[in-house]
Amino acid sequence: MRFSTRDQVKRLACRPDDPTIVGVSHSQDQVRTFSLLGGDGWIDEPIEPPGDVESEEMIVNMGPQHPSTHGVLRIELRTDGESVLQATPHLGYLHRCKEKIGENLPYYQFIGYTDRLDYLSAMNNNLAWSMAVEQLAGISVPRRAEFIRVIACELNRIASHLVSFGTYGLDMGAFTPFLYAFREREYILDLFEQMCGARLTLSYINIGGVTWDLPPGFEDKLIEFLDYFEPKIDEYNRLLTWNRIFVKRTAGLGVISKSLAIDYALSGPCIRASGVPLDLRRDRPYSVYPELEFDVIVGRGEAGQLGDCWDRYWVKMAEMKECCRIIRQCVRMMPSGLFRAKLPRNMKVPPGEIYVEAENPRGHLGFYIESAGGPIPQRVKIRGPSFVNLSILPELVRGVLIADIPAIIGSIDIVMGEVDR
Repeated sequence: MRFSTRDQVKRLACRPDDPTIVGVSHSQDQVRTFSLLGGDGWIDEPIEPPGDVESEEMIVNMGPQHPSTHGVLRIELRTDGESVLQATPHLGYLHRCKEKIGENLPYYQFIGYTDRLDYLSAMNNNLAWSMAVEQLAGISVPRRAEFIRVIACELNRIASHLVSFGTYGLDMGAFTPFLYAFREREYILDLFEQMCGARLTLSYINIGGVTWDLPPGFEDKLIEFLDYFEPKIDEYNRLLTWNRIFVKRTAGLGVISKSLAIDYALSGPCIRASGVPLDLRRDRPYSVYPELEFDVIVGRGEAGQLGDCWDRYWVKMAEMKECCRIIRQCVRMMPSGLFRAKLPRNMKVPPGEIYVEAENPRGHLGFYIESAGGPIPQRVKIRGPSFVNLSILPELVRGVLIADIPAIIGSIDIVMGEVDR
């Protein structure tokens, strides 16, 4: 048995149903089949051109148990092959009636419930609620308490960004950054434990100030942590930020233009990554932020395109250095004095309404409070940044691959406790 040297033999076939066919040769325009019955020649079979391949749309559910989903979020994907045509987030798996609870509790008792909104930034949640009540009730906060509040909030911002850094690395298939991030975060949780005895849901910032003064020697331990942590940020950048594989997975993906970010009312790193320098700490300053020097970090499209997944990640990495800069200033400027205003045990808020926003790690957290003049608010409405930022997801995923969905969701950096409330 010999094959023609002019043809390239691709495979040999021995078919049980037709033992006479022992070889197949593929030339450029035809398939030639060698047969024992055909003597020493080839039987030419012309290749039929393939018809149009028709694909069928499929509905794919990501979550709430999917390993790449941030929390109990279900996303219904309408796909055509590997391409995503539409994404519909389905919420409510973590809904806990926070606003209704706020309308049935005294103002100071709702502090513990704000911890569970964005449970990675409890200090910042406490501050936003406390500021809203204080402005509505006309309460003056001692100056020392204001500096302690800023220290607590900026530490919590670092801790939150560390979780985002570590989990985003996991989303992209890198396990080591997660271990590094949580190693450094443990130092911050230890500092929180010294401040208030808790590590995650803190309830430390309260109406009128903070619950306790800083313990003796706390400032020295805080500076020691900053000296240790700041060089680590550069190490993270070498490890992940400029990693070629990570850049390929995130640069140019999920691009949010300036106009689109404004149209969707995005805030926090999501809008700053698109080149919009919106930061309430500078634009509508509160507490002692007007006295502090820091830069508002915005995206520049260094790795890909302005407003892409990489920019949203990079803004958080650069913000951690600014947080360290703010904390050092607060330690130097910290005055002595009271850490909390003296308030009546059964505090009553005058009739009126107010809306107050604060710059949380994920954007603008806002509280609307309507008071009828008693110890319990009549109406409470919460504006969660994760909920608003998540609304742009259907706009970002059209035409991307299914494998890119975790990269886009992770860059938005949502916490489901704040989405569902």
